[in-house]
Amino acid sequence: MVRINTKSTRRYSTRPTAFSFQAHWIFLAMFALFGTFCSTYVLLTRQEARRVSSSLFVEGSSASHILSQEKSFLVYGTAWKKDDTARYVMEAITAGFRFIDTACQPKHYNEAGVGNGWKAAAAELGLERQDLFLQTKYTPFPGQDPNNVPYDPKAPLEEQVQKSVAVSLHNLQTDYIDSLVLHSPMDTIEETMVVWRAMESFVDEGKVLRLGISNCYDYVKFTSLYEQARIKPSVLQNRFHEQSNWDTELRKFAKQNKVWYQSFWTLTANRNALGTPAVKELAEAKGLTPQTYMFAFLLSLGHFTPLSGTTSRVHMSEDVAVMERYQAGEVFFENEEELRQMSQLLGMPDL
Repeated sequence: MVRINTKSTRRYSTRPTAFSFQAHWIFLAMFALFGTFCSTYVLLTRQEARRVSSSLFVEGSSASHILSQEKSFLVYGTAWKKDDTARYVMEAITAGFRFIDTACQPKHYNEAGVGNGWKAAAAELGLERQDLFLQTKYTPFPGQDPNNVPYDPKAPLEEQVQKSVAVSLHNLQTDYIDSLVLHSPMDTIEETMVVWRAMESFVDEGKVLRLGISNCYDYVKFTSLYEQARIKPSVLQNRFHEQSNWDTELRKFAKQNKVWYQSFWTLTANRNALGTPAVKELAEAKGLTPQTYMFAFLLSLGHFTPLSGTTSRVHMSEDVAVMERYQAGEVFFENEEELRQMSQLLGMPDL
């Protein structure tokens, strides 16, 4: 049995001592420090994840990556956008466009606006210059506003080209141009070749990476240029419509010689066909609009790099989405028969 000393006068105080106060505050400080450490770790982990994710996004959607896949792509066209050019270019790049087309032709293009637009988008998205593809044009004098020509129209053709390229480099805020296009053939093949030789010199200097020509619907003119050129055209940019028979022969030549066929006026010139119930039904079956179904069709042909000049953010996103689906390997047309079905609805004589 245990005896309890009831006479003891010892009492145990319940008042906190100085030591218990210190222990309490030490515990709170350690807890706060641990919480700060955990919060910092989570924050840094999330930032790193975002950085890696952003890096992968930029790498995966860069122009250089898209080109390395050797698959068709869409180009954002900037004609007739005037003072809104910079805004539309920034919105297009934000939506996912990486290929931008312009011209040193103040009559129809705001080339400096393209420069401001891509610089603003690059700063916002963390893009480098090589993540984008900038294409511009030397426009012969007949295509210029005579009151606003970016070069001396009385100067020799070689000097006109040199000045035009210098203006483009300044306007686009870059030290090189991905693609330089002759806006239209000259009056004679001899003059065309004079201009082309001048353009070739910029490739030799590293200021231009590739050359092309636009508004060239004559098979003989294009093939003559191709045969005589030291640096072959890698771009043919034309209207894609019935009046030119959809450039059937030119496109065959382009495909055989790995020339990008850049169609413009693609949707506008074919709006009647795209508005038919048959095309709408085919598009809906693929989860597309008739317009994006048209782009899917052209991309699937393998040699098209169509232009889209939309000013709608919704349409920009839709266009980029179909391009990304195509580049990711989605098959929109299972066989040649399905391709021919669409070509017949458009009225094309051949693929």
